Amino acid sequence: MDFNVKKLASGAGQFFTRAVQYTEEKLGQAERTELDAHFENLMSRADCTKNWTEKIYRQTEVLLQPNPSARIEEFLVTNAELLGHYMEDAAREFGAGSPYGSTLIKVGECERHLGASEREFLQTASISFLNPLRNFLEGDWRTISKERRLLENLRLDLDVCKARLKKAKVAEAKAAAPDFQETRPRNYVLSASASAAEQELRVAQTEFDRQAEVTRLLLEGISSTHVNHLRCLNEFVEAQAVYYKQCHLHMQELQKELGRMPNAFAINSIHSAGPGGSAADGELSPVETDTLKIEEVQAPATGTRKAKVLYDYDAADSSELSLLADELITVYTVPGMDSDWLIGERGNHKGKVPVTYLELLS
Repeated sequence: MDFNVKKLASGAGQFFTRAVQYTEEKLGQAERTELDAHFENLMSRADCTKNWTEKIYRQTEVLLQPNPSARIEEFLVTNAELLGHYMEDAAREFGAGSPYGSTLIKVGECERHLGASEREFLQTASISFLNPLRNFLEGDWRTISKERRLLENLRLDLDVCKARLKKAKVAEAKAAAPDFQETRPRNYVLSASASAAEQELRVAQTEFDRQAEVTRLLLEGISSTHVNHLRCLNEFVEAQAVYYKQCHLHMQELQKELGRMPNAFAINSIHSAGPGGSAADGELSPVETDTLKIEEVQAPATGTRKAKVLYDYDAADSSELSLLADELITVYTVPGMDSDWLIGERGNHKGKVPVTYLELLS
């Protein structure tokens, strides 16, 4: 018990002397041991790394999972997958053979594929990017912070010892008076006090130098952290590229399938006209029948426009024109043609093209 009390009293006294030293430094009443410029630069670089790593980590979490109550590691079903299942269930209720039902099935299947790609991306990004950043913040940085706090405490102890030695030497100098009857025993006591202060200073300096070296090695390890985070960043970019490429391919395929499906509005207009006729005159227009000859279609004198192709498109038959993303073509419509299609021309080639694959230019 006595040992614990003495240890507690010693710790309290040490804390008090450090607090006094720190306060006097802030008030400009005590000298402070300064670290060299290289060491200061290492600490500044480490602080900068910690601050920006924390911000990048938090924002990446928001990007991958906007809902703060959900954990990415427990992300089993994505919202897109749920939407796909709902669409497919609705199609079965409405009738899979109806235009709306069959379209819901196609879109629902695509949404499920998009959701599966998203789930895979979330898992890959979490493992390859988020986890290394978190490991640095919760592991390496905590160790660095602990050693830096210890170094600061030892620095305060060192400066306390320096101040004690300085006071002892000042007192010793004042005691050097011409009165030989009293100075000899007093000088002997003061010299002993100065010697003890010098011994404390040597011990404090040794402990400080040892801790400074440990801390310096940890701070220099930030360079390795940057190299590791760079590798993780490249893996994150690769995961994003794969994810968005998969999404693009899924949407392209969906658009192609929807482009080949019959248009519900066109079907309804034909049915309302009665068998064998159109809504206007009882006859199907040439474009609505299989007798359309693309080679016989002529561009109108006015009304043609330029269009930029947004996605690759493979023609389903000889009446359609295959497209390449980013190319420019000339487009126009003909009387009675389905509004979802245009006639496209590229050089000597022409054919039907889906409007959804185009950006009409002025």
